[in-house]
Amino acid sequence: MTMRLLRARRLLLRVCSVLAVLLALACGGGLAAPAQAALPPFQAPFAGPPGPGSWFIGQWYGNTVWSHMYQYPAGQGLHFGIDFNAPCGTIVRAIGDGTVFAVDGPYGAAPHNVVIQHGGDLFSLYGHLLQRANLVPGQQVRQGDPIALSGEPDGNCEHDPHLHLEIRKSAMRQTVNPAPLLNVDWWRATLGIRRNGLTFERDLDHPDRWMTISDQPDVTFGDAYLNAYDRAWP
Repeated sequence: MTMRLLRARRLLLRVCSVLAVLLALACGGGLAAPAQAALPPFQAPFAGPPGPGSWFIGQWYGNTVWSHMYQYPAGQGLHFGIDFNAPCGTIVRAIGDGTVFAVDGPYGAAPHNVVIQHGGDLFSLYGHLLQRANLVPGQQVRQGDPIALSGEPDGNCEHDPHLHLEIRKSAMRQTVNPAPLLNVDWWRATLGIRRNGLTFERDLDHPDRWMTISDQPDVTFGDAYLNAYDRAWP
């Protein structure tokens, strides 16, 4: 066998080896399908799509302009939930499977509220309800079950009807940002508008901190204010 034929044979064997590996992978020998991003575990607290005639976001969680204006005392100065504006009497639905933890318990969000305990040390709180919910602690609920009717803080449905939704942890002592945990079309849910509840206060000494809905801090009830800025904009 000539040297040229020997080299050609070796090259052919290498090509066949590579093809055999690729064929094995393609037939299930390790070629995995692209991983799909997991959906957030919770759904919106209202049925149907958001819109001006149904429900929309009135105020984000966290370092909002309104929270800086009012310095919410319970939540280290921050807004520690998301406000879903909706007509009074709109059916509120459980955002996930769980167990009723409290009805009109000592957790704020007057005049009425419900707390559902989920897995993984997470709780959902539904506040400013129209009336006391027809639920009892220990009752099991499924995602999407109707649990209450939306109202407003003053109880008369004339000023600012909305549902205040919190996600708590650490035996109800802390809140976390609900936005990453809810499967919601946020752009549509804000109606594409900007107002003080949907914009964030800039600390001019830390201008990049807490300026988007994705980077808001956890809140520990009773701890020091986080947004008592010496220099702020606006």
